[in-house]
Amino acid sequence: MKLGIVGLPNVGKSTLFNSLTKAGAESANYPFCTIDPNVGVVAVPDKRLKLLADLYNSEKVTPAVIEFVDIAGLVKGASKGEGLGNQFLANIREVDAIVHVVRCFEDPNVIHVDGSVDPVRDIETINLELIFSDLEILERRIAKTTRGARNDKTLAKELELLNKLKAHLEDGNLAISYETEDEDELAWIPTYNLLTAKPVIFAANVAEDDLADDGAKNPYVQEVREYAKKSGSEVFVICAKIEEEISELDDDEKSMFLEDLGLSESGLEKLIRASYSLLGLLSYLTAGEKETRAWTITKGTKAPQAAGKIHSDFERGFIRAEVINYQELLDSKTYAAAKEKGLVRLEGKDYVVQDGDVILFRFNV
Repeated sequence: MKLGIVGLPNVGKSTLFNSLTKAGAESANYPFCTIDPNVGVVAVPDKRLKLLADLYNSEKVTPAVIEFVDIAGLVKGASKGEGLGNQFLANIREVDAIVHVVRCFEDPNVIHVDGSVDPVRDIETINLELIFSDLEILERRIAKTTRGARNDKTLAKELELLNKLKAHLEDGNLAISYETEDEDELAWIPTYNLLTAKPVIFAANVAEDDLADDGAKNPYVQEVREYAKKSGSEVFVICAKIEEEISELDDDEKSMFLEDLGLSESGLEKLIRASYSLLGLLSYLTAGEKETRAWTITKGTKAPQAAGKIHSDFERGFIRAEVINYQELLDSKTYAAAKEKGLVRLEGKDYVVQDGDVILFRFNV
């Protein structure tokens, strides 16, 4: 999974990126300090992996990973090159979802690029830049498609879609809100890689005092939640400064630190939960002496396609899947004991894989 982090300058975007990835992207109290897109790869925290690895005495534990792409703070006019913005927008065209960091704290020592804190205005500023950037993409595609559309019915139909999408964006709407049931249109839209067609997770960046109650008393956070509800986006509350402190601690210290703050999980865990929910993802597990590993798939994936995540041969020669829920396996103490109790199920090609399934695939190529 790949997530792009966007936001205005000085909203805590690079601080958050640093703490999530420990990648050390430069963070300073002035715009455009992040000149190159910073990329960091983060392991998805999953307590189930260690428990299974202990059960099997696995030599290796491999978690699922998320790639974060952090780009320079965008400002008004970014799509036209203001503040070096446009060249950075290209860097997030390949991501699965956008994490939009929104400032929800007052601090006279941290200047706001527009002079005051107003989360909805800030969100709309960024959205407008993403819309302008997408319009450029559509205009180029329209010019290219127009040439062949006179003699090609398929291209003529696609041209019609491109013009409808362009009008939709020109009215100030995001591509993700364009509604269609036409199968061709549904197939074409993802190929344009439009920024405004990507799902969004809002990271409401608050002061430390607003963290314990998840921003319940912070009026800015409520504004972001209302906005997100209308657009079908996810929201999670974070304090980038606290995340930075957490990132320096080992696991035991981290747990104590979170407990002292009255928190049950870190911002990274909140973000991953929101990402999986928004993108409809889940993890299944494989376990053995050599390796215990988490595999990320889309909800609704059937066993052969899940097997294909490991190797294409597994999907091609799929015979069956031996499946047990990870908790049932842990409770049974050994795989053999779980089998004796009848907890290991044999599933065929139509089995829909569930979160937390521990699977052994049988295949023959």
